[in-house]
Amino acid sequence: MTEPFGARLRHAMDERGPLCVGIDPHASLLTEWGLTDDVSGVERFSRTVVEALSDRVAVFKPQSAFFERFGSRGVAVLEKTVQEARAAGALVLMDAKRGDIGSTMAAYAEAFLRKDSPLFSDALTVSPYLGYGSLSPAVALARESGAGLFVLALTSNPEGGEVQHAVRADGRNVGATMLAHLAAENTGEEPLGSFGAVVGATLGDLSTYDLDINGPLLAPGVGAQGATPADLPRVFGAAIRNVVPNVSRGVLRHGPDTGALRDSAERFADEIRSALPSA
Repeated sequence: MTEPFGARLRHAMDERGPLCVGIDPHASLLTEWGLTDDVSGVERFSRTVVEALSDRVAVFKPQSAFFERFGSRGVAVLEKTVQEARAAGALVLMDAKRGDIGSTMAAYAEAFLRKDSPLFSDALTVSPYLGYGSLSPAVALARESGAGLFVLALTSNPEGGEVQHAVRADGRNVGATMLAHLAAENTGEEPLGSFGAVVGATLGDLSTYDLDINGPLLAPGVGAQGATPADLPRVFGAAIRNVVPNVSRGVLRHGPDTGALRDSAERFADEIRSALPSA
């Protein structure tokens, strides 16, 4: 039986630390690296990041859009990146933010969560804003495949508040409702549930939210967006041990030199370790 994603993530975080590094080959970074903004540049960029960091980070988070913009050839590079990263021992969280209903949601899930898919990833970001129940096909396939989901709950972009902070008839806002759904998904799972939330590290005090969902909390915003590892305990409180801080540009801008990429990732990892409370 496949070990659930939550258990595999817990082991990886305990062994390597919780740092998640993005693989985001957007045009400006390719230019900074001296690469062409085309499929060959994306392939060189992605391979360099994987080779530099796959033995030392818990999770890679490739952003699907930066590969998809080159059509089928870009998606082929994404497939290879996912496979090489997983073969090297890192977990892969596909940042695709898929969300739809019925058979369409099921097809998105099959693309990223079916074990024989060339894009099979350890976890997938999904959007619940067609209703949390619309994610049911992805939840079911993730359980079957031993994969995980990260559901957008309290995102760091300022526009998100108009949806996520909207108050329902029961008095609870939408973001808190998503957290409650995830807590229910993770009930009884040990050592960690496989259904996580995306919660921005830039949001400040979240003490009014129950972040104890017995699952991971992906925390974008560390580095270029302004949050620091030292901010994490204030933002996440008692849930800090389950936080997966995501850094993209803060590490990637140091390429293409592999030593500089490693040094940057190690600095972030050390700062995150220093910010975490003692076990």
